[in-house]
Amino acid sequence: FRSVNVALRQELEAYANLRPGKTIKGVQSTFSDVDLVVVRENLEDLYAGVEFDTGTDEAHEVIDAINARSKKQIAQDAAISVKMITPEGSRRIVKFAFEYARANKRRLVTAVHKANIMKFSDGLFLKIAQEVAEEYPDIEFNDRIVDNMCMQLMQKPDQYDVLVMPNLYGDIVSDLVAGMVGGLGVAPGGNIGRDAAVFEPIHGSAPSHAGKNVANPTAMLLSGVMMLRHLGEQDAAERVEAAVAKVIGEGEKVTYDLRADRNQSKAAGTSDMADAIIAAL
Repeated sequence: FRSVNVALRQELEAYANLRPGKTIKGVQSTFSDVDLVVVRENLEDLYAGVEFDTGTDEAHEVIDAINARSKKQIAQDAAISVKMITPEGSRRIVKFAFEYARANKRRLVTAVHKANIMKFSDGLFLKIAQEVAEEYPDIEFNDRIVDNMCMQLMQKPDQYDVLVMPNLYGDIVSDLVAGMVGGLGVAPGGNIGRDAAVFEPIHGSAPSHAGKNVANPTAMLLSGVMMLRHLGEQDAAERVEAAVAKVIGEGEKVTYDLRADRNQSKAAGTSDMADAIIAAL
């Protein structure tokens, strides 16, 4: 499932992975008022799939080429992953973040990076982000080093809004944000390209829960809400989102992981929760 989705995103050139994290009344979480959006570059960085396994002829060729040009030498038995950041990919994802902020009346875009260490790859991403920010004087801009960003999200998430970052950091930080609002069961996502888009929960598949009617449907339903908004169906999106919030807020017709007491004997099944949401519509 995961590898198929990665291939599909690449085929569709779904360069933007949009992952909002918003607290929902009734969902147990550490924070009570989080409303963040992670914009993750989806096609480059260490996830581009340019790798060489330890001990292979290809790895030795790459290592020899690097060692001939670098003062810092790589061991011959190393495995190699190539971090690839392009000006075009960086500009495209940062512009997406600013356009999203403008369209959704967001106040601030924060570029997240590690340019203090990876001066050329992350340094390029930051440089492009700063250039793009100048094109959007109506939106505030700042940047944060990724480790400091994680700490600040735990201390003062209210000071942040839209976060844009390369692929690997986006994968990690979006899970952190999901944890802040209650976990992957309530975390929707969208993969958006120029000509097509795919919407899916962040959590992916869960084969161990298949056919048991126990899985929390919230992330899937909220991914549908994101799809409706992408299609311009704002009224429908708001109705579905409000119905989901109503059922979760009442705390009765919800799956066991959403119950305050975590009592499986009193929990609703997946279809029961879906029926309650339909009724709330």
